[in-house]
Amino acid sequence: MFYKEPLKTITINLPLILFRQGRGKLTFYEIVNPEEEAMQTHIRINELDKVEILTLQDNYIDLTAMDNNEIVQRALPLKDGLFDTGFSEIGAVYNANALGADLSAVEAIAISHGHMDHTGGFASMTAAIPNKGIPVVAHPAIFRSPRYLKIRANLIIHLPSLTREAVAAAGMKLVETKAPLLLLDGDVLFLGEIPRRTDFEKGFPIAHYQEKGEEKWDPIEDDTSLVMNIRGKGLVVLSGCAHSGIVNTALYAREATGIEKVYAVMGGFHLTEPLFEHIIARTTDELKKIDPAYTIPTHCTGRKATAHMEKEMGSRFILNMSGTKLTFAA
Repeated sequence: MFYKEPLKTITINLPLILFRQGRGKLTFYEIVNPEEEAMQTHIRINELDKVEILTLQDNYIDLTAMDNNEIVQRALPLKDGLFDTGFSEIGAVYNANALGADLSAVEAIAISHGHMDHTGGFASMTAAIPNKGIPVVAHPAIFRSPRYLKIRANLIIHLPSLTREAVAAAGMKLVETKAPLLLLDGDVLFLGEIPRRTDFEKGFPIAHYQEKGEEKWDPIEDDTSLVMNIRGKGLVVLSGCAHSGIVNTALYAREATGIEKVYAVMGGFHLTEPLFEHIIARTTDELKKIDPAYTIPTHCTGRKATAHMEKEMGSRFILNMSGTKLTFAA
């Protein structure tokens, strides 16, 4: 959930990103070939006084963490005292209600990519949002179908897809873009398709799709991130699953905005074992070179990768969980 408050404050509720209606301006930036073309001009993104990120769903929760501080605020037991930490049709909207998130303040929905753990709650969430006709911003490949994970020749996991018809049925306005897209009069950047330049972030090897009856490897190029700019502190990069690589993502956020300083990198880094175990250390080392003040791995990062990053980054590491609100202020 993502909406604007006074004094350049941005509030985001995950896993769906939402904005208050009627105040944002959408600005597109064309990139001829995102894999090869450098940005000809930097995208001017506004400085913000505060960004709040409230996680509605994550793969972990600890209601007795007792580690609140000026940045981290954990959820206390609310209503039934339980939070659905998996992906489901009702989990996000249930948690939004439990946490008191204001769904009437929605301006837009941004979808990181088309996998079901990011779109499974679309129908229930949009039904709970009273404002209709608001934009749903996404890369066009989110509608790619059929998509599946090919574990081996005789074991295939099919991935249900969001459809354009479902967006229309929800009463929302679809905005498809491969290019970067400024939202909220320049306060937030939807990063669009992310170039893949590192030599170790190769994508999800078992992801496939069918096109005209032919099986193809799925690069999941629809997976993207949001970028905000904290006044005097630098960029906050918020990823979905970072299927293009979290290092590629953070580097592209720098390239697109022309802002070198990165304040926080947060989101799914997709380093779940065993397929990505061999790049956990390299990813961590490259993130340390980018030097964010905070690294917050979530969702699909995986247990081993999260533990390794906590060990390597010390006080710069934040453990995320369902119901956590993070506040990054100037």
